[in-house]
Amino acid sequence: MCLKAQAVPAAAAGIACLCDTDTAVVMAVNGVPWWYFHALPGPYAETRLTSVDPGSRQWDLIRPERVIGAVVYPACEVVAPGVVRHLAGDRFSLGEPSGAKSERVQRLAEALRAAGFKAPVRSTIRDELWVKLWGNLSFNPLSALTGATLETLCRTPGTRAVARAMMVEAEAIGRALGVSFPVDVDQRIAGAAAVGAHKTSMLQDLERGRALEIDALVTAVQELGRLTGLPTPTIDIVLALVQLRAAEADCYLLAAEAAPTKATPIAVPP
Repeated sequence: MCLKAQAVPAAAAGIACLCDTDTAVVMAVNGVPWWYFHALPGPYAETRLTSVDPGSRQWDLIRPERVIGAVVYPACEVVAPGVVRHLAGDRFSLGEPSGAKSERVQRLAEALRAAGFKAPVRSTIRDELWVKLWGNLSFNPLSALTGATLETLCRTPGTRAVARAMMVEAEAIGRALGVSFPVDVDQRIAGAAAVGAHKTSMLQDLERGRALEIDALVTAVQELGRLTGLPTPTIDIVLALVQLRAAEADCYLLAAEAAPTKATPIAVPP
């Protein structure tokens, strides 16, 4: 599943029709995943996130037990219709929500490696999700608001400070949920700067008049902050601004608006 997060609810019924009891669904989608609390011990076990899965459509139709988590690292840029330039990265980290090194995730990793990719299997896939999310949460909306590349955002003191404040707020939430961060905030910013003059996917979508992936990247972190009782003042401000920026450009599609009210039956050959 490589759709933008806000487009998945509308596809959930079709995905469900293609699944049987043994089907694995690999969620190669940015942001906080709808299945985040599945098979996660603790006080929030099996909690459903309304910001990314309104009405529990994905949870009920795709089903969390089918999910294999994935963190996508390649950085690409759409340079013309149907033309994508690969800038950096060849890793797709994989992990079961339960942390198990299952046969299915091992087979998937082997297939990706045979195709020339790096595909480590993680027992703590949520830790790696948060490291990727750190950048998406901060640099994506800031790029949409300013039109600046990653390199410029990281090297300009003001925007770097805003991104860092957002990351610090997110780190507190992640740690409250049991996440262990393998790098610190400044290392993460340095990694983003090293990508160079790259336009984030959110800026690319805004420039092309496409729906922005706001809720999975930013709103969901705000929701997790409310869930854990932790403040998100900088995230709140940037979220309000990018929501308005996207709405004014007619580029803000809520997941609830994308999802049809009724599942459309799809005939699948036996």
